[in-house]
Order: sequence, then C-alpha cells, then structure tokens
Amino acid sequence: MGLLEKLQSSILTADGAMGTLLYSYGIDYCNEELNIQKPEIIEKIHQDYIEAGADIIQTNTYGANAIKLARYGLENQVKEINEAAIQIAKRAAAPGNQFVLGTIGGIRGIRKSDATLDEIIHSLDQQAIQLLAGDPDGLLLETYYDLEELKTTVAYLRTLTEIPIVAQVSMHEPGILQNGLPLNDALLQLEAIGANIVGVNCRLGPHHTIQAFEGVKLPNKAFLSAYPNASLLDIDEGRIVYESDAEYFGKAALYLRDAGVRLIGGCCGTTPKHIEAVKKHIGHLAPITSKVVEKRKPIIIQDAKPTNTLALHEKAKTERTIIVELDTPRHLDTTTFMEGSEKLYAAGIDAVTMADNSLASPRISNMAMGSMLKHQKNIRPLAHITCRDRNLIGLQSHLMGLDALGIHDILAVTGDPTKIGDFPGATSVYDVSSLELIQLIKQLNEGISFSGKSLRKKANFSVAAAFNPNVRVLDRAVKRLEKKIECGADYFITQPVYSKDKIHEIYEATKHLSTPIFIGIMPLTNSRNSEFLHNEVPGIKLSEEVLERMRLCGDDRELATAEGIQISKELMDTAAKLFNGIYIITPFFRYDMSLELIHYIQEIDRKKERGFSYVQTSN
Repeated sequence: MGLLEKLQSSILTADGAMGTLLYSYGIDYCNEELNIQKPEIIEKIHQDYIEAGADIIQTNTYGANAIKLARYGLENQVKEINEAAIQIAKRAAAPGNQFVLGTIGGIRGIRKSDATLDEIIHSLDQQAIQLLAGDPDGLLLETYYDLEELKTTVAYLRTLTEIPIVAQVSMHEPGILQNGLPLNDALLQLEAIGANIVGVNCRLGPHHTIQAFEGVKLPNKAFLSAYPNASLLDIDEGRIVYESDAEYFGKAALYLRDAGVRLIGGCCGTTPKHIEAVKKHIGHLAPITSKVVEKRKPIIIQDAKPTNTLALHEKAKTERTIIVELDTPRHLDTTTFMEGSEKLYAAGIDAVTMADNSLASPRISNMAMGSMLKHQKNIRPLAHITCRDRNLIGLQSHLMGLDALGIHDILAVTGDPTKIGDFPGATSVYDVSSLELIQLIKQLNEGISFSGKSLRKKANFSVAAAFNPNVRVLDRAVKRLEKKIECGADYFITQPVYSKDKIHEIYEATKHLSTPIFIGIMPLTNSRNSEFLHNEVPGIKLSEEVLERMRLCGDDRELATAEGIQISKELMDTAAKLFNGIYIITPFFRYDMSLELIHYIQEIDRKKERGFSYVQTSN
C-alpha cells in the first residue's frame, strides 16, 4: 500500500529532528556530509525514530543541494551525499517497511537575493535526480518561507515524477505567510499545482501550529501535515535548547488531528521521545473527514493618513525639486545643525536629507533629528536607512517609529561597511540588501509587517534608492536601477557627480525610465578634500580636470572654496537642463556653500521658461 492510500484511512506519525540529535552529540557542522563520513550515526538516528513508532522517516538531505553545500566547499558532492542518504534511510526502514521520504529544504528566507529562481531550479534538479534514483516513497519539501520558491519547486518536481509530494511552508506568525497570505490560501495553491500533502513545519511550536490550523479547511484532494518545533528556542550558555516535555508534544498531536492533520512529525528540538508520545496519543485514531472553520472577522487595515505635501518623486516628475543633505552632528550640540537646516529650508528647498551614520561613523540618530526638524521647525526631513546597523527586528521597529513620527521620506541604502568607520570591530548586520529593504518598506505601505502580520494601518513611505553612476560600465548600474524599480523604488538619488559628460551619459542611459533621478552635487572645499574623495571614498570619482583645478588653488582656502563652488555651478548648469531633481550634499557643515548653489539654480530657473524641449520632465 502506498503512502497516499495509507493516509486515506490512517493518521501517520513521521520522524522528528535530525539536526537536533546531531547537535546534542556535539556535531555542529555540515550534517549532510555525515551521510558519507559517518553513515552509521545517521542510520542509528533513523532506527531510533522507527523504534519510537515513526511510520515515515526522511532522508538526511535537508541542505544537500549545491547552494547550501557550497558553504562547506562540498558543492561538487551533491550526487554522493544524496545517494548515500537514501541508501541509509532505505536500509533503516527495510525491516519495518516504513515509508521513506526524500527531503529537499528551502533556500530563501526573507532574502530573495540569496538565490534566483533559475539558480534554485538548477540546484533542485541536481538533488532531485539523485533522490528519485533511490526510489523514495515520496518527496518532502520543508522549511519554505518563500511561497514563490515552494510553488516553483513543486511545479518543477511534477515534471520529473508522479510520486507523492509533501509541500510544507514555514511561518513567522501563526496562520500567515511572510507575504501576508493566509495559510489556508497558500495550501490551496500548493494543492492546485500538484502537491499531495500540504502543511507546515519549523519555526512555531505546538501551540502556535495548532492555532495556525484553526483557519485551515480540509483540502479537496490533498492531506494536511504538520511538523512543529518542540517549543520556542532558547539560548543556554551559547547553545540552542528547546524546553519541551515530550508528553505535552504528544497531547498537542491530538489537537492537530482534530484540526484535520493526517501526517504528524516533529521539527527542531524534537527527539524519539516526542515521536513516541505522538504515536501513543494518535496512533490508534482515525482521521477526521469533515471540519467546520469559523469565519473570522477580517482585520481592517486603515489607509495611510493623507499628507498635505506632494511626494518628492511626484513633484520631481514635473518641476524643479531640490533636496539638501546635512549631516547630523557627531556630538550632542545640535545648534549648528538646526541653524543650517532652517536657513536651507528658508531658501526654498524641498527637504533636508540626513545620512544614517555615513562612512560607518556614529552621529545623532537621523530619526531624532528628523523629528526635531519636523515638529519644532516645520522642516521636511528625508531620512536615510542602512541595512548595516539593524537586523530585521530593528529595521521594522525603526520604520514603524518613523511612520509614527510622520517622517515618510526614506532613502534605502546598503550602508558603508563598519571596517571603514570609527569602530572597525563593530558588526555589519546586512540581514537584507537595499533591494529587499525597498520591498519590505513597500510591504509596510500595504499594512503588512515583515513577518506577514497585519499592522492595522498602512504606512505612507515614499522610497528613494541610491544610484552610483561613477562606474566604468554604466549600463550595468542602470540594470540595477531597473531591479530597484521592480522592488518598488519611487525615485533615485545619485552619488556626487563631477563631470558634465557623466551627467549627459546618465541622461542618455536612463531616459527610458519614468522614475525621477536626483543628480548629486557636492562642492569641493580644497585639494586635499578632492583627492580624498577621489581616492578613498567608495562610489565617488572626480575627473582629472576637476582634480587639477583644485590643486591649482594650493593652500588658499578662499580661492579653493570659490573654485569648488564654480565647479558645482558648471555641473549644475548641465544637470538643470536634463533633470528636475537636484541633490546638494553639504560638505563639513558648510551650509553657506549649499545656500549659494540653491540660489544659483533658482536663478537658472527664473531665467528659463519651464518645459523647454530638452528638459527631461519624466526623469
């Protein structure tokens, strides 16, 4: 009798965690390599689960794909590792006739950039072929946070085989995937594309797994599965532990059975004792065949509160828009910053932009200074947010705080690595890339948290992205812009540009885009400053002509300042003809230099009529 036939009339008990037991043995490296190096250990674990009552065991191949094995330099051993794994499982299952599932683990978490779908399919194909060659009773797809990846995987496997497929999602919040889709809807989608058994595993313990299944209807054809963690994890003296009583886990299986689940196993933290308890409580029970799911009141997500000011990217599509960067202080004296911001805003700019600890050096939080600007001086702040300093928890908390403060203009950037800053021993986080951060911010605009949970209100962020045109091959940089647009970027802010030819090149390379671009202009203060920027600061390059003009100023400070301003004005002449967005970066709190450039571009605009033929109004 096959697996699906057995599930027609039975509730089956699956095995528990492999990694948990290996970890308890002091093994903390590539678990899958043990299929080759220590096969007797893996076989013993399979046998322990079978003795505990497991009807189904899974191969030790969760991470046995080229992408994950590459972390250990084992990407060329996909064939050997998977071949050995299914042979070991088959050998262990033979005496009792247990079902053997070939396991394939998810690759993506929140970071879609971890792997493209093409890379995932290539890796999947390598692993699946080896598992299928071993004649498993089915395939188990587990720990998939990204539904797109899981659906793609199921669809592809269906082109290779007709054997049963178990497709399991993982959730951060009970009953909701990280994209905000209800669990019931996700499972129906998986059933529709060919999964025979659909369910959840990992991340959540029994309590929250049961809660998640409360809103899940019985599928039309597929069966439901659940592999909860033993409990929420804890850290004890640097080691991961799960505080869970096996009897409690076994009793929880009764509730899962009542929710319609027919295949029940365990994930992180579970052991043969947990599986023995599950078997004891449900092994003699028949599955339920009908279920009433109470309709829950939908959570109403409030629309974002409208603002009285036009979004910067909307204004820049049709008219001159000027933003000026002014660094927040490295000390606690905010006098000069506030004074400069007031004068800049009084001069007619649209927003004061503040970096997020630029060059990895600590400054007063731009959230704090932005709040002071907005609420004390009625000045519009534009806050930069880096991926460097905050993990996903901190990023969402920070963004929710900005929204609560009414700060809705954001620049999402990767952030300079900590090694170049004041604290080179500090850790760079980089949970996500700037592209993923843009997507997550846009998700907040839909009222959905990073974990998929409702925020009950939509955020209202206008999201800028960084654009570095100071590269040898501009087309590649433009391709990255297009990716950022796909992720939701509303407009772009460039690194400082020091060449009129480069500005023309940017125009030609981006004129097909409707997304506004703000051209960065940063006045130079002296020759040393120009040499430092050119040779040491990532993303900034000066032309030889500009460098020479600054060298000729020698140590004459006034002459150097005047020349720096003149260079910026010449650049601005070109930028103003081709782009509506101007981004002035204030050097060393010299907001007097920024003020002169503001007045200059305003004079340009007064002298020329709007809408002349060579102005790129769409950019």
